[in-house]
Amino acid sequence: MTDSPVPRCLTIAGSDSGGGAGIQADLKAFAAAGCYGTTAIVALTAQNTVGVTDVLEVPPELVRAQLEAVFSDIGVDAAKSGMLFSAAVVETVADFLADHSVPLVVDPVMVASSGARLLRDDAVEALVTRLFPLATVVTPNVLEAQALTAVTGLSLSLLSERVHALGAPAVVITGGHADRSVDHLFDGREHVEIPVERHDVAATHGAGCTHSATLAAALARGLSLEEAARAAAAAASRAVEQGLDEIGAGDGPVDVLGIRAAG
Repeated sequence: MTDSPVPRCLTIAGSDSGGGAGIQADLKAFAAAGCYGTTAIVALTAQNTVGVTDVLEVPPELVRAQLEAVFSDIGVDAAKSGMLFSAAVVETVADFLADHSVPLVVDPVMVASSGARLLRDDAVEALVTRLFPLATVVTPNVLEAQALTAVTGLSLSLLSERVHALGAPAVVITGGHADRSVDHLFDGREHVEIPVERHDVAATHGAGCTHSATLAAALARGLSLEEAARAAAAAASRAVEQGLDEIGAGDGPVDVLGIRAAG
């Protein structure tokens, strides 16, 4: 639990110019969960609801400078990583966090919902070998878990065990792409299925970011991993239910803040 009156959460990820995913989604999720959000931006994307048209990597030395600035002054009660893009960025983040231990949610963002590649091939091994062991929990969706383990057709329980075997202390496989509407938590000992209400809304852009950011915020507030995973599942489901399907021509952004209702 934080000594600060307001829990402080850090997101280490890419910027989405369309505002639906990445840093922007994380900050909204932190705010919705009652946390103060800070950022270390690792890449800028030219992105909207239709797709990603360009990516500019932030130099690793500036990524480290952002991390140092946040940790040295504001402090961090929990952190999450999202899109990290390159091996150099992964190594930089892992080197820093190895010396600054905080509850860490690693969301292994590999491909955007539009299909754009957001993690270079050479970065996957670095992500698994360097960052997974530092994580409190890793939160792939089913497709990401299958890509990481190079296996398909497994149950969520077996798939979560395969991801855990890669070095992740705990795993939550989110069920948005699964046949059954459940998230699956495996902490190395117990399997827990978390029911998730599925909504038929054409606005799921940023759902994964919202889930992992909410999970980090819950950990910052001192919740147990299972409690945090349940809170994250509920927040992501609600954000899709409230999704802004009228925004853009593609898959609309989720809305964790209830903007339409507030208006």
